[in-house]
Amino acid sequence: MFSLDWIYYAISWILLAWHSAWDAIGVPVGAVIGTNWAWILAIIFLVVTVRVILFPVFVKQIKSQRAMQALQPKVKELQEKHKGDRETLQKEMMELYRKEKANPLMGCLPMFLQIPVFLGLFHTLRRLNPDNQGKTLYGWTVDQFNSASNAKLFTAPISGKFGSTADELSRLGASTGTVKVVAGILVLIMIATTYLTSRQMILKTGWAEDPQQRMVQRLMLYGIPLSLLISGAIFPIGVIIYWVTNNLFTLGQQQWVLRKFPPPPTAKSTSAAKSPVQPTKAGGLFGRKAAQPPAKAPAAAPKVAGPKPGAKPVNPKKGGSKPAKRQG
Repeated sequence: MFSLDWIYYAISWILLAWHSAWDAIGVPVGAVIGTNWAWILAIIFLVVTVRVILFPVFVKQIKSQRAMQALQPKVKELQEKHKGDRETLQKEMMELYRKEKANPLMGCLPMFLQIPVFLGLFHTLRRLNPDNQGKTLYGWTVDQFNSASNAKLFTAPISGKFGSTADELSRLGASTGTVKVVAGILVLIMIATTYLTSRQMILKTGWAEDPQQRMVQRLMLYGIPLSLLISGAIFPIGVIIYWVTNNLFTLGQQQWVLRKFPPPPTAKSTSAAKSPVQPTKAGGLFGRKAAQPPAKAPAAAPKVAGPKPGAKPVNPKKGGSKPAKRQG
């Protein structure tokens, strides 16, 4: 059976290294405002460490998405050409991707690479219980394990969950109401930031032409945030802190990378051609844009003023069909 111990050791090492660093800098080990900041900062900078390592992969993801957007006109031609022949269409599209060196799966690679980190942190924090006998597992010392087990965020233990029972929380020395309030607020923030990261990417890159890719985009935008409403109840508070920090890091990183690598002109022209009346949305994380000035109406033909009352009618036909009388 495939073992994930190497992931648990790696996550524990990074977490403990950052905790030791903050302890050495002088961050209080004890609780301040009901929070053990050294452990909270260790989780936050675990995110920073992972994202710095994965940054080159993230840039490749953006480049791959740009390549996929540039190929949309050719993909549409293939769809029209092989309409009804799905097998041939798939072969032709794979050949097109291979020829242009575009990888449709590259867009999901950073997310897949972060899954082991998430699982490792989830498993590590789930073990933080004063009654746990395997305190020295994965490179921890007994003192480090006990310190992390008692670490809190606003008096809520970082190993506590929204769905924890009263008995579980009593062993952690925590109040059920406090844990539910802190965990509940963090879950809502997690859902909101997850939605915003997906929305930011779609606003900048546009909806995919391919129905399957568009379905994946809708799943990322709506499905995953909604699923967190349920799964968030089983996440330890420390894991939710990791998730929220990761989302905030993603928002900033995407904003920088999307400016560095803007959408190709072909994608902009395609979307503009499809909707000539409504311009594509630009800028704004929430899809806001500057108000467009109203279009100027075409200049109307000048009106001919009618004759004034009492004036003699003017004959519009000067030099009419009747010949003028000869004089003399």
